[in-house]
Amino acid sequence: MGRKNRRIPNLERVHLTDLGNKGKAVGRHNDRVVFVNGGVPGDVVDVQVTKKRRAYLEGKVIHVHEYSADRIESQCEHFGVCGGCKWQNLDYNKQLFYKEKEVQQNLKKIGHITPQTFHPILGSAKQYRYRNKLEFSFTDNKWLTQAQLDSGETFEERRGAGFHIPGFWDKVLDIDTCHLQPEPTNAIRNFIRDWAIQRNLPFFNPRSQEGWLRTMMIRVASTGDVLVVIQFRTELQAEREALLNDLVEVFPEITSLQYAINPKGNDTMYDLDIHTFYGQPYIEEAMPKYSGEGELRFKLGPKSFYQTNPDQAYELYKVALDMANIQPTDLVFDLYTGTGTIALFMAEKAKEVVGIELVPEAIADAKINAENNHIDNATFYVGDMKDVFTDAFIQKHGRPNIIVTDPPREGMHKDVVAQLLALEIPRMVYVSCNSATQARDLGLLAEKYEVIQSRAVDMFPQTHHIENVVELALRA
Repeated sequence: MGRKNRRIPNLERVHLTDLGNKGKAVGRHNDRVVFVNGGVPGDVVDVQVTKKRRAYLEGKVIHVHEYSADRIESQCEHFGVCGGCKWQNLDYNKQLFYKEKEVQQNLKKIGHITPQTFHPILGSAKQYRYRNKLEFSFTDNKWLTQAQLDSGETFEERRGAGFHIPGFWDKVLDIDTCHLQPEPTNAIRNFIRDWAIQRNLPFFNPRSQEGWLRTMMIRVASTGDVLVVIQFRTELQAEREALLNDLVEVFPEITSLQYAINPKGNDTMYDLDIHTFYGQPYIEEAMPKYSGEGELRFKLGPKSFYQTNPDQAYELYKVALDMANIQPTDLVFDLYTGTGTIALFMAEKAKEVVGIELVPEAIADAKINAENNHIDNATFYVGDMKDVFTDAFIQKHGRPNIIVTDPPREGMHKDVVAQLLALEIPRMVYVSCNSATQARDLGLLAEKYEVIQSRAVDMFPQTHHIENVVELALRA
């Protein structure tokens, strides 16, 4: 006879004292650690347990007995159901405090690193409306909140557009207003949703792989350009053209309107043919030059990578460039260069910048951006870093004076770390979106390098995510 799945009783009056894994609040119950969604340090709460492990419990707040002094009212009506912006109920200064604390603890506990200087965290001037890119999914079976279920109301119309519910690949929360991106994002998304519902057109169902209207991506650049890309499951030419024509008429601010027909089992667009219906196949983003004289322009298409907080990306790059202290005679290698934004930003200071990146499309964008910005001292090469960044590559392109590295969340491959140790480059700057893997890599590099300074930069207010920049110098 199988074991019964017994429900774990709710935990009463748990005092939350910290923030931990993935931004969850931390408390203790009977000497066991409890990670709590929806809590703020300082709260005293009742917790419904959702996961039980030998070393810890996980759960969510179901009642607050005492409110923390750091708790604030969230701005978004979807807070607590939508998977994003989980820190909206936490004062922004406290968000910065806990992010900085996490970076420092990771460097010390994981990497056993104590920089000579920990600079204060650099907060974002914008706490909302800072993103230049969002992606939404359409659904024929929108998620009903607990409040809606408890209302007794019948919800006959289940089509909607919004974000996936955390942990459910096939469940989508219908969104009315998202506070992450400037308008006309909400207006465009809601218009498409309502337009299709009024005409009784089918929305996508990921389980059955049926339906017509599938996803939407929108970029709103600091230049004022707006790019919209809609994915359709199948081609209904008359309906598609009617929708796109109405979008152009109602939203003249759209500068690039594109679409794709996607019959695949996933929503990724990187292997799809994207068709331009209106305008250019790209928009332009702008970033001031470090010198303050003029700006850099970057062409962005549907598949281009660019920092999603452009204002704070400028601040991040300034921090990195200050730490690099590039001189006019320096050769700089930019590892994991992406579309070359950091490389091009640093090019005005260096003799030459060499960028390396795995994704061919990103390197193609980097070369175009260099040409369009009339930068002739930046060159770009495509390939897996551990395979490209070799002794032969160094012999061909020169031994750099400075290394700048900005790897993905998993950090640098061990072969890349080994190569850096072998090269003994005098100075390095390590930019990271994951201070845990950064700390791991710094611990390995500590064999020959010391960390001079570290500064966290908040790119994603209302979330637990944080970027960190460190300067390394070769030990004497």
